[in-house]
This record gives sequence, C-alpha cells and structure tokens, in this order.
Amino acid sequence: MAKQTWDAVDAYFSERLVGHDPALEAAAAAAEAAGLPPIAVAPNQGKLLHLLALTLGARRVLEVGTLGGYSAIWLARALPADGTLITLEIDPARAAVARANLARAGLEKVAEVRLGPAADALAALVAGGAEPFDLVFIDADKPSNPEYFARALELTAPGSLIVVDNVVRGGAVADPDSTDPAVVATRRLHDLIAAEPRVSATSVQTVGSKGYDGFTLARVQR
Repeated sequence: MAKQTWDAVDAYFSERLVGHDPALEAAAAAAEAAGLPPIAVAPNQGKLLHLLALTLGARRVLEVGTLGGYSAIWLARALPADGTLITLEIDPARAAVARANLARAGLEKVAEVRLGPAADALAALVAGGAEPFDLVFIDADKPSNPEYFARALELTAPGSLIVVDNVVRGGAVADPDSTDPAVVATRRLHDLIAAEPRVSATSVQTVGSKGYDGFTLARVQR
C-alpha cells in the first residue's frame, strides 16, 4: 500500500509541477526500447537537479553516469547557450541512446557524452587542468563513489555543489555489518565527507516511484 501511495504522490507532483514534456518522454521511451534498466531519476527528481543548476547559475556541469541521458537533459537545459555539460558513460549502447536523446532535445551543442570508464575520464579531466565545474552529479556504479567524490573535489571550486544519488540503499546504509559492496562504499563515502573540511553536506531520505532511497548534497566551502 505504501508503494502505491508513493507512486501516486510522485505522479501527482509530476503532473502539476513538471507536466508534459515531449523530449523527456521520448528519451524515457527510447531508453526502454533499447532495453536500458529503469533506473533513471524520476521526473520530479530530474527537475530538482535542474533547479539546483539554475539556482547556482551553473555554466559547467559534470555528470558521472549517463544511462539514456534523461538526467543529462534536465541538467543541460539549465545551462546558458555557451554552457557545458560533460556526462560520462562506460557502456557504448547506453552512450548511443543518450547522444540520440540529447540531439532530439536540441542539446547536442551543450552536452557531450564521453565514453569510457569514469575513473579514467575524471583522472584525465584533472590532469588536463579542466576549468572547475559548478555542479557535479554522481549516479554511476556505487562501489566507486568514494573515488568519484574525491575526484569531484578536485574538479570543483568554492560554491560548487556535488550531488550523489542512491545513498540510502533501502535503509541498509545504517547497517555497519553489511557486506554489500554498494553499502560498504556508501558508508565509506560518508566517512570521507564527514572528515572533509572542504565541504558542508547533508543527506536526505526519499520515497517515491523509485522506491526508498535518497541523495547526499555537498557544497564546496569558500
């Protein structure tokens, strides 16, 4: 019964506050047709990312984990015409779907899908002296999140935001005895954040069409 209620509430808010969006709906349909797993952010969550980027006045956004490009569309739409979104994806099939979805949404000049392991792409950005990103959204393989967060710190500046998705793990994050690699890494991530003086952070539990989960929001300190 609870899950039915969560779904209904998400649908209500999405209908009222997100509305009909052909490009986003086409992106979701293309991802489903390509057999991609149904793990993209929900519409209301995508709009939250969009509003965060707008509130920051973001010009440069980095996304770790592209999937079919659904969240990338939300983020890229928040950028000015000369803004930049770099999104990292390891799977060629997913990257192809994302590129097509971004082009259909008219965002191919703003958004770039980089193919390959995220750890390598992040290291290359650091080594190349990339201009700092205003917002980093981490939504990829969970065991690597501590490394992704550490790299994100190297690629941001005071005032930037780092958002890490799927951190509640159905409540398992509170279990110190868990042997699930995703849970172990998520706990290690938060140990790193708690000990990191360069950020101020919080985590929020959520329920909705994606089930019971949540995200961590960290602001790089001035």
